[in-house]
Amino acid sequence: MAEARTKPTTQTVASYLDAIEDQTRRKDCKQLAALMKRVTGCVPKMWGPGIVGFDQYHYRYASGHEGDSCIVGFSARKGPISIYMAAGCDVDHGLLAQLGKHKMGKACLYVSNLAAVNLPVLEKMLARAVAGTKRRYPANAKKGPTP
Repeated sequence: MAEARTKPTTQTVASYLDAIEDQTRRKDCKQLAALMKRVTGCVPKMWGPGIVGFDQYHYRYASGHEGDSCIVGFSARKGPISIYMAAGCDVDHGLLAQLGKHKMGKACLYVSNLAAVNLPVLEKMLARAVAGTKRRYPANAKKGPTP
């Protein structure tokens, strides 16, 4: 069975964020990191070379594939900021309608900048995603280090 490519690394979150060249994008990502830290109560860690992740859980699919992942996280990427938050949980379309300018993938929210987003709504969505993932994987949720 193939090993997961995205797993925790020793790279620091600060070095990742500080390396973001665009000042507005860097500020948005630092603000997003603070918001996710508040929602999860966990300090961030790097998952692979480009995902800032918070908390973690262990998943196992019917196919036998299993691994660990962050419960919520984000990546600056070159296009919109990718916000990972759905891990198989239902998305609240009512909140999504109040969020502001975004695109939604299967388990990923894409925003160009935080100025175009209703941050209290995003915070509610993240909190629901965390709770939903912990409900779906109750025995496997692992609380990450707290500040």
